[in-house]
Amino acid sequence: MSKSEAPLRADRLEESADLSELTPEQLAGLLEQPEAAVAAADEVAEAARARVHAARRARTGSRRRSRWQTAAGVVAVLCSVAMVAASGLILFGHRNAVRDQQNRAEFAAAGKQVAVTLMSIDFNDPQAGVQRIIDNSVDPFRAEFQSSSSDFAKLSADAKVTTKATANVAAVQSATADSAVVLVAATSTVTNADGVAEPPRSWQLRVELQRDADRIKMSKVDFLQ
Repeated sequence: MSKSEAPLRADRLEESADLSELTPEQLAGLLEQPEAAVAAADEVAEAARARVHAARRARTGSRRRSRWQTAAGVVAVLCSVAMVAASGLILFGHRNAVRDQQNRAEFAAAGKQVAVTLMSIDFNDPQAGVQRIIDNSVDPFRAEFQSSSSDFAKLSADAKVTTKATANVAAVQSATADSAVVLVAATSTVTNADGVAEPPRSWQLRVELQRDADRIKMSKVDFLQ
């Protein structure tokens, strides 16, 4: 191909005043140049679109990871709160159980002591025994006993016997923070003035107890046997 027949560049198109003077090869070259430019532009645009899509996918993935991380954090916090609450409930229940056991044990011990006080009396000093019963009781039992305490003391002195009681076992039938019903199994031994003891006798008592200030006292008693 001669120099005059070489394809003209697109930037020289304006310098060609008459296209009829161009050869077919030069015309083909001029037509191919815009198509190549369009193809190159398309490639650039496609690459740009690919980068945009990649960036969007990256942002979407980042947001998804962020949401999952946030959700995981919330779940972890909720689990921690639930564990703390459960531990608190367990501790609260344990403390209540321990307090209830201590309360029942205290009433059981008081029931045994009341039974011994009620059933033990010495004819040599019956008034002391009567006073111990009064000091360890509250109404209504105290009021009832006080009304007949003189007769009780005289009867004990005239009988010339000493009664000694032993509380063998006690069980709390029911209890609140300030009162309880206690069943007591006790044994009493009666000894006369000559020192002769009768065979031991077994008793079962139902004792109602009441807190009075810092002490537990008897409010009612029933002999079941």
